Amino acid sequence: MSSHDTPVVAKSQAQFEYDRHHNAVHMRKQVINFAIMIFLTFIAFAVVAAGFSKYFIAPLVLLLACVQVVLQLYAFMHLEDKKTHFGGVIAFFMWMGILIAFTFFLAFLTIIWW
Repeated sequence: MSSHDTPVVAKSQAQFEYDRHHNAVHMRKQVINFAIMIFLTFIAFAVVAAGFSKYFIAPLVLLLACVQVVLQLYAFMHLEDKKTHFGGVIAFFMWMGILIAFTFFLAFLTIIWW
């Protein structure tokens, strides 16, 4: 057996059923989150197409965008997995990204408006 060979381990029937159920539940969550995001995008387009006031449209679209960011971080970045070994590292990089994004937003906001 060379160093690149992967040993083949047969799963028991119970382990196979558990993995199958876990994968089905995970896929169901992914599809539901994706459908919610598509629905929120549809709402944003509908509000813009309806011709509401820009003072109503802008905050609503930004709110829907924030909800989608949270859903995407939660679902597609696997933040709902509590069993991951890198939970602290993922959280650290996520909060650092948020801090850097907020800093850039604040910097450009002050450059443009003042």
